[in-house]
Amino acid sequence: MKQFGGGVLFLDKNDINTDEIIPAKYLTEITKQALKPYLLEDLALDGFDARAGFAGTGVIVTRGNFGCGSSREHAPWALEVNGINAVFASGFARIFRQNMYNCGLLACELCEADIGDIFSRFGKKQTACRVSWNEAGEGTLALSADGAQKNYAFKLEGFDKALIEHEGWVGYAEKNY
Repeated sequence: MKQFGGGVLFLDKNDINTDEIIPAKYLTEITKQALKPYLLEDLALDGFDARAGFAGTGVIVTRGNFGCGSSREHAPWALEVNGINAVFASGFARIFRQNMYNCGLLACELCEADIGDIFSRFGKKQTACRVSWNEAGEGTLALSADGAQKNYAFKLEGFDKALIEHEGWVGYAEKNY
């Protein structure tokens, strides 16, 4: 099973839509790799520059309704090909969230208070992250920066947990059908 964690990209904005994650003009690309240079290229956010790249980034922490807009698997694919394997937010668009799990990627909801605490404690710092969970699906998002560390709890429900453990829908189907 893949490891979840790495550096954290903080996107302090609600309603980041799939066109901001991967612009529609790139949906004709036929490989995931072809999407790599275009991740978040249309995201307008003070201090954010997608051209800086995502090397070492494994996790995004953001606000509510992440992945709203058009339904497309390309959005999780663009995250995955850039090494981002988990997004933590106070809410997700339903189809985007399911597409993440279908691709073997985490889309975990934290309460708004925890997201606010994460942004106030870590949002302006170079932050490392480790994500883990037990057999019951009780998970921990462990953040650390400048010698400070804090853990945040989340829950992985049954089928979502099974998809992650099989690295997505294809792995799950191969094992179970």
